[in-house]
Amino acid sequence: MIPKIFRIISLIIGFVLGYQAFNAGFNALSTVTTFNLTETGLSAASISVSVLGGSAFGIIFYIITPIVINQVVQFTSWVDGKLKLIPTQDIVLGTIGLVIGLSIAALLSLALYRIPWVGVYLSLAVTLVLGYVGIHIVTNRKEELSFITSLFAWQAKGEKVLSDKGIKVLDTSVIIDGRIADLCKTGFMEGVLMIPGFVLDELRHIADSSDVLKRNRGRRGLDILNKIQKELDIPVKITEQDFEDMEVDSKLVKLAKLLKGKVVTNDYNLNKVCELQGVSVLNINELANALKPVVLPGEEMTVQIIKDGKEMGQGIGYLDDGTMIVVDGGKKHMMQHLEVVVTSVLQTAAGRMIFARPKAYLAKYINEAK
Repeated sequence: MIPKIFRIISLIIGFVLGYQAFNAGFNALSTVTTFNLTETGLSAASISVSVLGGSAFGIIFYIITPIVINQVVQFTSWVDGKLKLIPTQDIVLGTIGLVIGLSIAALLSLALYRIPWVGVYLSLAVTLVLGYVGIHIVTNRKEELSFITSLFAWQAKGEKVLSDKGIKVLDTSVIIDGRIADLCKTGFMEGVLMIPGFVLDELRHIADSSDVLKRNRGRRGLDILNKIQKELDIPVKITEQDFEDMEVDSKLVKLAKLLKGKVVTNDYNLNKVCELQGVSVLNINELANALKPVVLPGEEMTVQIIKDGKEMGQGIGYLDDGTMIVVDGGKKHMMQHLEVVVTSVLQTAAGRMIFARPKAYLAKYINEAK
């Protein structure tokens, strides 16, 4: 509705401007050119030309208004995104410095204007230089301007949290995973959790999916965010900073760069992209793997064989933490609890795998060797 109103107003403004421009042009042309028209005919011709010109301008303004509005909205979003990265006290102090610099420049311009030929240009140059100098000097002395910075003590405190403990930018996968809430609850996750608006949009789309599994995962992610915000004592902020014509992963990397923060994710591909771009990454899966108990070759354990392995005679079991154990010769002990001895441990990007053999088999092999 509002865009239509703007287009109608633009149409009216274009018609008025075109009417006046063509009317003035026609009258100026009639004074230097002899038309074989009576005064009445000349007046009618002037109105006709003015209406035609006004209509043309109105149509042009009506057509280009959406383009202009779109460009203004994009520019405003860009400026807003840049200003969000600047502390409020710096913006206020910069404005004060700019006003002081321009005031001094205005006084100097009174004298510079009197210089022949170059006075106007000198005045413009002095205004620009003093405006910049004013901003630079005041913002670099914010510690001395305590009476002003004290008004933004809450902002300074928030910036101290950001600088000391950093910003953690959450991606969709780590929110849906849910373990981030438990990690925050333990107190190991410090700083500010930053949730981009485009990640929330992706979560909402997943939650509205026709696929039951996707819908449940999306709703779970939204529930996790609500839990972190309401139940846990950790600051959570939502940023509307966005980037046009980019994938979500690329947006996350660029946002982390702008905020000088770290990306928290479970996505292996995003992890690699962040490493290539020089962005710090906190991978929950890597943390979980690092916290798993250390298993050394020769240790004994009991495992239940639940399925076949890829190689002949192999059986697969799992520890309580989800670590997969490949038991050589364990296929014939399907759905049984079997005592095994660890032979080797393989650490991969996807997790850790333990290779083992039945204890009875190794004991028999050792006895035969003796």
